[in-house]
Amino acid sequence: MSMTKGFVVAALALSVAACSWVKLTEQGEDVRVFEPSQVANCERVGKTTVRTSATAAGLARHADKVQTELDTLARNSAVDIGGDTVVPLDKPVDGVQIYEVYRCLR
Repeated sequence: MSMTKGFVVAALALSVAACSWVKLTEQGEDVRVFEPSQVANCERVGKTTVRTSATAAGLARHADKVQTELDTLARNSAVDIGGDTVVPLDKPVDGVQIYEVYRCLR
């Protein structure tokens, strides 16, 4: 492979690794991501486990991008179980994260 083709392939792989495929739904826009200390007066309504790709084209995706996608997926999912707030239970592992879902706004 020529040096130019190698550069193009590497640039393409890096741009794919930076892409976001997850979109926040209109209903998900109303769901907030809080810390555990912020939900003391909220009603817990369940849990959601969300997944996104931690790699793209064989390369690890940027941790902030993965976290943003996981938060977006959790916000979208919370709507389905009647929540308006999500709290991550731990750090993501291989693109998977568990959130508790709360109803805080009444």
